[in-house]
Amino acid sequence: MKDTQMFLMKCACQQTNLCNESLMLEKLPACGKSFEEMMKKVDSKKWCNLTEFIMYYDNFTQCTEREANNASCFWPNPLAEGFITGIHKQFFSNCTSEKVHWEDPPDEILITLILIPVLLTCAMITLVVWCSKRSDILV
Repeated sequence: MKDTQMFLMKCACQQTNLCNESLMLEKLPACGKSFEEMMKKVDSKKWCNLTEFIMYYDNFTQCTEREANNASCFWPNPLAEGFITGIHKQFFSNCTSEKVHWEDPPDEILITLILIPVLLTCAMITLVVWCSKRSDILV
């Protein structure tokens, strides 16, 4: 009998903790609206500079997390991520990450950069060997 009661209690708890997706989707736009109002304070030319609006973005993410948790949903979840992605597209679609394209230096510079340490190493080895053979004169 106790096992049955425990099972029913667990089921009841699980049912009350189910994610209310419609409530979450109803509340998330308020977070987006608040973020939009805060972003109006930032010059749109600076929207790609995270340091200009990091506090606003932090408030936005905390709001989305709070609303997801209030709806008994975990965060992030696919629906919240979709909403956040929409906000990103609205504000940051023109921001691209500039990837550095690495390429080798010209051959003349590359050969010089390789030969200098090789020649210095050879010179140091020669000097050590010569000094070790001439130790009777140096002492």
